[in-house]
Amino acid sequence: MSPVNVFLPKNVFFTKGVGRHKEKLSSFEDALRSAGIEKFNLVRVSSILPPRCSVVSREKGLPMLEPGQIVFVVIAQVESNEPNRLMAASIGMANPKVDHYGYLSEHHSFGQTEKVCGEYAEDLAAKMLASTLGIEFNVELGYDEAKDMFKMGGHDVKTKHVTQSAICDKNGLWTTVISAAVFVM
Repeated sequence: MSPVNVFLPKNVFFTKGVGRHKEKLSSFEDALRSAGIEKFNLVRVSSILPPRCSVVSREKGLPMLEPGQIVFVVIAQVESNEPNRLMAASIGMANPKVDHYGYLSEHHSFGQTEKVCGEYAEDLAAKMLASTLGIEFNVELGYDEAKDMFKMGGHDVKTKHVTQSAICDKNGLWTTVISAAVFVM
């Protein structure tokens, strides 16, 4: 492998989780455990999906990693201890069918349902990809419902999201929700 490509992920998987605990940090740890990524040293990175990076299932991606490994992630996280508060965290993806990089977006919110938060993150990823490519793009006009993908600058762009929502514990325990895109080298 050439030194230039040492940090270029070959695969990515998506995961999500929720944790509740009297301690804020412990609720985050429980959310990581729920998502299956608690045993890795996570390094947050920005939002570019490398070209030719295959999307694999969590079940296929997790065994490719070793406990203690440094793992690059794009992660959305939100926490609160306000009783009965609705919150959500989402990762959206816009992946062009052509051999080009894609985009990942992080969105977290209070008061949005899982569906609303997820669709927003997905649209945000598409808008951000269009912006980096210098393409004028309108989410409402660019969606091809029959193909379940966006049309952008003459190219098909597949989108998806992974979203975790939760209602905060009624007794004031810290509740943390996370969604993550986990890169595998």
